[in-house]
Amino acid sequence: MTRTGRGASHRSKKKRIVLFLAPVAALGLAVPLMYSAGAATPDEVAADCRTDSDKLENCEFVDVQNKPNSLGPNERVTSVTDNCGVTSTATKTFSGSAAVTRVIQLEDGFTVDGGAKLGNSFFEIGAKFNTTEINIKRDDTTSTFSFSRSDTVKADNIAFFMWSHKRTDVSGFLRATYKEAQDGQKVFFSPSEGSATVHVFYPQLLASGAPDGRLWLRNVQCGTPEADGIINSGNSVRTEPGFGEGGANVTDVEIPLSEIAQS
Repeated sequence: MTRTGRGASHRSKKKRIVLFLAPVAALGLAVPLMYSAGAATPDEVAADCRTDSDKLENCEFVDVQNKPNSLGPNERVTSVTDNCGVTSTATKTFSGSAAVTRVIQLEDGFTVDGGAKLGNSFFEIGAKFNTTEINIKRDDTTSTFSFSRSDTVKADNIAFFMWSHKRTDVSGFLRATYKEAQDGQKVFFSPSEGSATVHVFYPQLLASGAPDGRLWLRNVQCGTPEADGIINSGNSVRTEPGFGEGGANVTDVEIPLSEIAQS
């Protein structure tokens, strides 16, 4: 019975020790959770920069990579001329216009006012890539050009002009400096320091100030799915394949911009 008594006493002490340590462990786990609760998340950083929040001392775009002479979206820039059912070519006059502007792209997509801190940063970064060889549009205004040209529509084809502007793609991340420290620090990043997922597309300009890019005449064989899709769209804006990517029923001919009578 003496051994039994000691055993019971020993077990009781173990229980008391366990019950005493458990709250301490729980408290220790709570410390890092409390420490991280007030830190600005990448999404919050992006939102504060986008809205030029009063909480910010500054927000800037940090460039990591750049790719000049990349091509933008493929756009149809004239109405469609219909030469379906005709066995001979036809000379038609095409009139069209194109416009470019600086585009800022996050993972969730957003635009930035040119007067915001972040907008100023994009303007300043653009100066690094504005060279004697490549003239880029640094601000958020629009550059346009209009043209008129007579060209040949193939027999039993529809035809129209396509355009894709040249641009310099600069990618990097956002660095925000807050007026008040959060968890002991003022500087936070979106999406992360050193990443290259924020893109700024700077349109490239000709010496005249007009947009630079690729312009081409596209003929599409009538009675094909490609032609039917365009005709049925009623000239509305739709996604088009790039130059030389339309398939066997599509013929693309690039037109040098020096041959275009711009207005």
